[in-house]
Amino acid sequence: MANSDDFQLRVLVFAASLREGSLNDRLASLAATIVERHGATADRAKMAEFDCPSYDGDLESGEGAPAGAEELHRRLKACDAFIIAAPEYNGSMPGVLKNAIDWVSRFRPQPWTRKHGLLMSASPSMGGGNRGLWALRMPLEHLGADVYPDMFSLARAHEMFDEEGRIREPKLQKWFEGTVDCFLELVEAAKHYRAVKSQWVEFLGEHPNAATERVETAAQPG
Repeated sequence: MANSDDFQLRVLVFAASLREGSLNDRLASLAATIVERHGATADRAKMAEFDCPSYDGDLESGEGAPAGAEELHRRLKACDAFIIAAPEYNGSMPGVLKNAIDWVSRFRPQPWTRKHGLLMSASPSMGGGNRGLWALRMPLEHLGADVYPDMFSLARAHEMFDEEGRIREPKLQKWFEGTVDCFLELVEAAKHYRAVKSQWVEFLGEHPNAATERVETAAQPG
């Protein structure tokens, strides 16, 4: 008989900010409470746990992956999905996050492939950090992650959290909860009712061979 733990979702949740108590850290904490309320397990992590020296091929070949990359790889393997609350730095994602993604992409099998991801951001600006999320989608989707179409960006975030860590505006709080809940329902369906076969291939050259050939795999209708 299958263990009940096999049916419970496990979601890695973290903010892509090294600063303790950042706006995005608060948004990640709020997301984690909704994950737990949904009946899933939230693996609440800190970006500091995944911090790495700048990616360097010589460092990788000489010493292997740094501890932060090993830890993110381990936590990704153990989860069904991930939620990242990422601040916007100069119209893009934080460098510390991109660096961690680059390091972890070096593991095989590719750990981002077929992991469902939800992206969110919080910012004092009226844009809510949304431009950074569009930049973040690109490397994650390139690496095979199934990034949820809807993203959540909280504008004027410096004045939007109440004393209990919820969003002050009831309508925004409801929208936020709905976004997380809908994402989790999709992840549940993908975990328990798998109907699509696929694989990740990175095309590296113009002359197909065993290392660079494009491959498409799809399940036959049944």
